[in-house]
Amino acid sequence: MKILILSARFYDDIADALENGAKQALESAGIAYECVYVPGAFEIPAALSMAMKTKKYDGYIALGCVIRGETTHYDYVAGESARALMDLSMRKRIALGYGILTCENRAQAEARAHTDQGNKGAAVAQACLDMLNLQTQFAKSKKKHG
Repeated sequence: MKILILSARFYDDIADALENGAKQALESAGIAYECVYVPGAFEIPAALSMAMKTKKYDGYIALGCVIRGETTHYDYVAGESARALMDLSMRKRIALGYGILTCENRAQAEARAHTDQGNKGAAVAQACLDMLNLQTQFAKSKKKHG
């Protein structure tokens, strides 16, 4: 089993903390992973779509952060990246851990990202693994009843 971590690097320190949490969780579970870096949260859906075509990965983890600013840019980036990832996960039936933080300020992002605080990276990695287990469970059920 192999997981792809897609990490948006717009806020490097937040991305590092999220990624560290995800990596720790995957390593604890004995799961192989690879990381791909993109400029920001808006680019994650396209990168995930590209990665899916390789058929190298069993699941995906999207990590990033969008912090509200003075313009409506936050709303577009947060909303469109979430919508596109949900669309991909539903249409392609993929196991996806969604870890794009949407915060009002940097302090909120740091509190959620760091491994000694909110550790959302680990929570998102676990969500991906849970969805992979569910996918396996449904596949077995289909074979029994299909």
